Amino acid sequence: MRDPYEVLGVPRGASAAAIKSAYRKLAKKHHPDSNKNDPKAAERFSEINAANEIVGDEDKRKQFDRGEIDAEGKPRFQGFPGGGPRGRAGPGGGFETHTFRTGGAGPGGGGFEDILNSMFGGAARGQRPGGGGAFEFDTGGIGLDLDLSVAMTVSLEESVKGAEKRVRLPTGKELNVKIPAGVTAGQQIRLKGQGETAPGHRPGDLLITVSIAPHPFFKVDGSDLRLDLPITLYEAVLGAKVRVPTLGSAVEFPIPKNTSSGRTFRLKGKGLPKAGGTGDLFVTTRIILPDGNDAELEALMQKWRDGHPYNPRSEFS
Repeated sequence: MRDPYEVLGVPRGASAAAIKSAYRKLAKKHHPDSNKNDPKAAERFSEINAANEIVGDEDKRKQFDRGEIDAEGKPRFQGFPGGGPRGRAGPGGGFETHTFRTGGAGPGGGGFEDILNSMFGGAARGQRPGGGGAFEFDTGGIGLDLDLSVAMTVSLEESVKGAEKRVRLPTGKELNVKIPAGVTAGQQIRLKGQGETAPGHRPGDLLITVSIAPHPFFKVDGSDLRLDLPITLYEAVLGAKVRVPTLGSAVEFPIPKNTSSGRTFRLKGKGLPKAGGTGDLFVTTRIILPDGNDAELEALMQKWRDGHPYNPRSEFS
């Protein structure tokens, strides 16, 4: 894998906050659910997660900066102090990483494996008596990122009342997920143990980021809702009782006589749930004229204009 700093596009001296911000932006940009037509999106998303596993973790970042682990989080073999015929000196006098395989016993009855065991106090694993096994170091329990992230869109009604939705994971697996009532846009739902699996590791989690689809009628304003209510010209002039939709059942609302277009009314408690109560629904009237030309309406308005002239824009003068 590439250098994790390079993958995230941050300098080595970047702060933890800068690394976190860079990771979030890249993860959002390259998430497979947002790039369904890009076959390489999943690969880039995986590389971004792997880079964040290294430099986004304080301890692993220090290990990487000291050269103790590589870009994949695997331990680097530093060679023997003082150099020697078994390793080749790298830049700065250190030793390059090598893969060692043990052989049979040489002259004197001791194989290379015996030398390593005596030096590292049996810290090696995977060797077999008599040689022939691959030599490797204990990784010290370096973890894998087995979490999965998916995005889910719910309707405004589902976000308020809760729902059960089916989600498809990047692995192809499908799950039924219960969306709790009162979920908000950007909120994450964590399902323990529903991520990826790997031998010897605890299963990862599934992280679901919720977004709320635009509603055909309501606009969300914090815990309040806003609605444009179409009314007729005669309802505005004469007054009327009209049905107003809410997130629950529709309600009968009285439009006062002589109501101008753009006038806003408040329906208390008809908004979204919030701490300690419920928001309000703000209804703004919009006078809608009939489609097409209406000769009778035009004649009526001409007569009314001539007998009752007024200027609603006088304050602009």
